[in-house]
Amino acid sequence: MAQDDEAGIEAEEDTEALRTELREAKEAAEANLNKLKYLMADFDNYRKQMERQVASRVESGKAELLLKFLNIRDDYQRALEMAQKDASSPIVAEGLGGILRNIDSLLASEGVMAIEAAGTPFDPNVHDAIAFAPRDDVDENMVTTEIRRGYMLNGRVLRASMVEVARKIVKNRDTANTG
Repeated sequence: MAQDDEAGIEAEEDTEALRTELREAKEAAEANLNKLKYLMADFDNYRKQMERQVASRVESGKAELLLKFLNIRDDYQRALEMAQKDASSPIVAEGLGGILRNIDSLLASEGVMAIEAAGTPFDPNVHDAIAFAPRDDVDENMVTTEIRRGYMLNGRVLRASMVEVARKIVKNRDTANTG
């Protein structure tokens, strides 16, 4: 019987050791699972950050290229205006007009939109004031003339409009003769 008691005690000790080992293994597995979850979340955040950076670089490159197209568009616009003034070349004017429409179509398909300037209040976010005109017939800080058209790309200024802004004429009164 003593042998049975010893075997029983030994079995209980073995069982307890196995339970302790199992509990420790479960704790280690849970800790490893939590580490894996954190690593997966970190990797997902890293992947999203890289996607945003790539998209930002693509958008920046696109904006640079479209800005170059805007300069070409300006040149075609000036050439078209000159050809229209010279009545001897209506075919050239028609050709330039067609090219200008194609450029405008390309820009529109890429999300480029013209900024309306003339007759609007001056907004330093979208307008560059390069001249001021003394005017009494227009409210102060109104854009009177658009010198170079500005454009937006996806809600952001691609190129600001160069404008002339109205200023009120202030007349000094001769105070010496009023006394």
